[in-house]
Amino acid sequence: MERKISTRRILSIILHSLIDIILIGGIYILVAIGSFRNDSPASEQIIHLIVFGAVIIIATEIVFWIFKIYMILTENFGILESLKMMAIILSIFIVFYVAMIITPNNLLPNFHIELFLLATASVIFLLPATRYFKRVSLFIRANFKKQNKTIRTLVIGAGAAAKIIIEEARNNPKSKNDIVIIVDDDKNKIGGVFSDLPVTGPIKNVKKIIEKYEIEEVIIGIATLNEEKLKEIIAILDTSNVKIKRFPLLSEMQDVHSINIIDINLDNLLGREIVRLDNKHLTEMLTDATVLITGAGGSIGSELALQIFEARPKLLVLFDIYENGVYGVQQEILIKKRQNPAIKTEIVVLIGSIYNDLRLEQIFKKYRPDFVYHAAAYKHVPLMEDSPQEAIRTNVLGTYNLAKLSDLYGIKKMILISTDKAVRPTNVMGATKRFAEMIVQHFSSISQSTSYACVRFGNVLGSSGSVVPLFLKQIESGGPVTVTDPEITRFFMTIPEATSLILQCSIYAKKSEVFILDMGEPVKILNLAEKMIRQAGFMPYREIDIKFTGLRPGEKLYEEILIDVSKHKKTANSKIYIEEQETDFPIDEYMKTIANVFTLEEKKEIKNVLATIVTTYHRTNKD
Repeated sequence: MERKISTRRILSIILHSLIDIILIGGIYILVAIGSFRNDSPASEQIIHLIVFGAVIIIATEIVFWIFKIYMILTENFGILESLKMMAIILSIFIVFYVAMIITPNNLLPNFHIELFLLATASVIFLLPATRYFKRVSLFIRANFKKQNKTIRTLVIGAGAAAKIIIEEARNNPKSKNDIVIIVDDDKNKIGGVFSDLPVTGPIKNVKKIIEKYEIEEVIIGIATLNEEKLKEIIAILDTSNVKIKRFPLLSEMQDVHSINIIDINLDNLLGREIVRLDNKHLTEMLTDATVLITGAGGSIGSELALQIFEARPKLLVLFDIYENGVYGVQQEILIKKRQNPAIKTEIVVLIGSIYNDLRLEQIFKKYRPDFVYHAAAYKHVPLMEDSPQEAIRTNVLGTYNLAKLSDLYGIKKMILISTDKAVRPTNVMGATKRFAEMIVQHFSSISQSTSYACVRFGNVLGSSGSVVPLFLKQIESGGPVTVTDPEITRFFMTIPEATSLILQCSIYAKKSEVFILDMGEPVKILNLAEKMIRQAGFMPYREIDIKFTGLRPGEKLYEEILIDVSKHKKTANSKIYIEEQETDFPIDEYMKTIANVFTLEEKKEIKNVLATIVTTYHRTNKD
């Protein structure tokens, strides 16, 4: 239902209509008086004058209403609106002038051509000018209140988006941005003036410009920017201690009437190009297959479910112990099914734990999966230090159950989602994940029908257990942002990257491989925190503080380097390597040994048992 026009808007329309009537009538009546003839009676000329004035006013008002001139918001009145009004007025008075020429003198005043042209020019410029009054008054008030503009701001880009940003800063009394300089790469704009502001450049020199003008905030005001150039600009700005905001890209604008300056997308925090993996053979492998995903409600499991669904398997079984997460994934997939009825994939959601072997066997027996993607695990390092037996129950026993049933039921492939923390682990989580890898490798060595593989990668940017959601919450609450150590570093990847890697590796998997992704250089967590604070629109240490809390139990200062090109075998994909490892482990004996931990109460004793099996496990604390 359309909303009614407000009383304030009606009054504004009436006011502008009255102003137009007064200006048009007044100007042409003065011209008509100046054109009075001595050979005609004054009373007759006055009647003609009144008739002409009324006709031209009524005609102009009717045309203005037809072309909705009075519906134009004066707050946004600009060049296009001015040109529209000028064209309409000129057209009206051309028609009237022609009418004066062809009409007998006793019906219309005989204007002098010079006076008529002067009147027409006056009306053409005066009527649009009255519409600028509100914008001019807002500009004057904004400049009188410039002392309230406390944030020295630089805008990147001297185009249409920058103009919107500048006008918003000037006219919005709530805005604190004092825009002092514009930076652009266009040589024709550098050295010029844009919206009464100097333009300098190029963008690659923005760091020096920030220092020169003592800039506190940078707004990227280019709507047509491509992602590559955006990342390049952000990389330059990250070396300066400024707040960063940006105008939305055209591709991000869902509603042209709701354009706001937005914060930087978190994907830009990665510090490297996104790895694009080719999964063109995935559809060929999974179409018409039955796929089981454990931990399907988690960050990786849910993305796996969504991507595998696009490959159109016959049946997708989503298994998780936490019903809320997997329910959300189910609903998202059902929406996709409704949008594309051609996809006939059946979705089954099951609740349960992977350490419940009876429940798992019921699922294998009933649904007979062709592929198993094992994402279910406890992953939180400090929490698993305090509950090591539960980490063993899920990460070890659960993996054993899945690997054994995969062999028993002759599935085609089982893929374990592992972690970089399994490399020379210093914590329970990492040690149990290495144990899980050993289990998978053992079954790979004895199975006659099933291919097993492990996929090992670092921290997932934006996942529920990563630092990014934690930092976001801390920033939203006003800080402080907590970092364990100023030197701590981690490897990061995005959720889509991790999922693509898993799916790519499941194509490559043949026998007991441990696949590793080249994730580039490690990211310093302190730098990540500073970037997030700046990109949220705050100043690190000044508006949002950063505090160091010390390393947590089992936490490493530096993660192990995953790729060793001298030892690891490169695959057809330049970003994926294979680590050759021993596969002959006495897993049945290990499982008997590890079963004893469930009766132990002391964490130290449980960890000691785990260390006898995972010999690379070196604890940082001896509790």
